[in-house]
Amino acid sequence: MAITPDTKNWTWVLDRTCPECGFTASETEYADIPQMLLENAEAWQDVLDRPDAAVRPDESTWSPLEYAAHVRDLCNVYRMRLLLMVDTDGAEFPDWDQDATAVAERYGEQDPSRVAADLLDEAQATADAFAAVEDQDRTRRGLRSDGSTFTVESLARYFMHDAAHHLWDVRPR
Repeated sequence: MAITPDTKNWTWVLDRTCPECGFTASETEYADIPQMLLENAEAWQDVLDRPDAAVRPDESTWSPLEYAAHVRDLCNVYRMRLLLMVDTDGAEFPDWDQDATAVAERYGEQDPSRVAADLLDEAQATADAFAAVEDQDRTRRGLRSDGSTFTVESLARYFMHDAAHHLWDVRPR
């Protein structure tokens, strides 16, 4: 069964603590994000080792494997957005339909060990990209097609919430 797309605008997490996962973007230091991302990617390794990693908990929720593939791809998407912002202040981000990507790339059928390795690689490249941004460039802006505006700093915090929240999504219950 197809998953119903999440159409919520999650930018509010930049201003207040996420009541579900507990992530507080406003208290997250930019300099800590690269290491947080690497720790997040490492935590996914245990998730993907679970024998039921490819099993959806119900018909309307992605499996841990699907979430991990999504986080892997998030790393790439946000790294590209970051590079656009560093290159061009006020850059407009190309749209990315995460749900269409999940279907087209068959997230649920991918090999968990391959996703685990690729997630580590993508997280490392993204952590390095965020770490390489000079202090004076952290206020550069980027725009989503829905009108949401980010700075490099707010993009990093928003992205980190996304990765952390998805790890929370797959926690053992």
